Amino acid sequence: MSGDPHLIHGMGTGLEAPSWPAITSEEAEAVMARFPQAGRLAALEWHSPRPFSSAALARTDRGELFLKRPSRRLRSPQGLAQEHAFIAHLASKGQPVADLLEADNGATALAQGEWTWEIHRKAQGLDLYRDRQSWTPFIEPGHAFAAGAALARLHRAAEGFAAPARPVQPLVTSLSILPAADPLAAAQTYIAARPALAAYLADKPWQLELSRLFAALDLPALQPLLAAQPRLWTHNDWHPSNLLWNTQGEVATVLDFGLSDRTCALHDLATALERVAVRWLELGPDQTAITEAEDALALLAGYHSVTPLTLRDRDLLARLLPLVHVEFALSEADYFHGVLGKAQDADLAWHGFLIGHAEWFLTAEGQDLLALVRSAALPQD
Repeated sequence: MSGDPHLIHGMGTGLEAPSWPAITSEEAEAVMARFPQAGRLAALEWHSPRPFSSAALARTDRGELFLKRPSRRLRSPQGLAQEHAFIAHLASKGQPVADLLEADNGATALAQGEWTWEIHRKAQGLDLYRDRQSWTPFIEPGHAFAAGAALARLHRAAEGFAAPARPVQPLVTSLSILPAADPLAAAQTYIAARPALAAYLADKPWQLELSRLFAALDLPALQPLLAAQPRLWTHNDWHPSNLLWNTQGEVATVLDFGLSDRTCALHDLATALERVAVRWLELGPDQTAITEAEDALALLAGYHSVTPLTLRDRDLLARLLPLVHVEFALSEADYFHGVLGKAQDADLAWHGFLIGHAEWFLTAEGQDLLALVRSAALPQD
């Protein structure tokens, strides 16, 4: 490791000081002693630039491991239990996910002081997007196609995992507001269950803002279609840097189920589109952005090659895409205000992310993207 200070991806395009300190060798040795299969630490070889927790690759006498250490204010061992059970279910169905190690108490997540720890074996594949921000496009459309196909396969494997939705905790992508018969009442319930979020929104006309967006983006027409979708545990953060690759450009391993929860397959696909179809980090005050039309079409075509998307599915995706981020944006505001106490980042999650992204879809460029999703000419149509 160099002596350079550890920096992480910020809310924009630059790097910034981390919210959580980097994992030290002393910490790693102490926690690895609780995991019988971990072996002895030789070196910490890389620290992740991801912002929401600390993580590092460790070289040991038994191979390489990935250590992840969120704050207990973000994840408790109990809060990780369903996520890890979902990963285990996917592994049992042949999905390429990283192996979790068990601690000496038989659990796959361990509390140590103010932290919660999990240890994975280093996943197979090339980390081609390691240094890229999460909301950036694929290197090539072939990767987008492969990612779409892999997402469809994951959705098929997720069937039969019947765990209920995760308990209330920050930074989870849930689905309770948009399919509700009264979305504003559901939003009120969502906010009331998160006191820090309620405090953040207390002096904001959030009901008027959400009501305006829901009307402008025709949520009344979307709501019954979404309510009828079969519920499914989903990944909820499907973007290039959460995937490892083989030399043929196929997905070798799926990473980071930290936002996973019970939503539905088309919600997860819309989230994947939302992550990569627009260069959000380049969105300026004039609301111009760069649409990645080729990536969007390739992702849809890849998904369609495994699970065919009907014209009705594509219409639902186009209706859902402008609002698919609503609950995660609220969860981010809850995290930044309640866990980190960063008012500026909470404002960015609310004004820039939740409202700004939704409003972009009302622009000519945003409407063009929705039309593209609706009219996508997919194989076998």
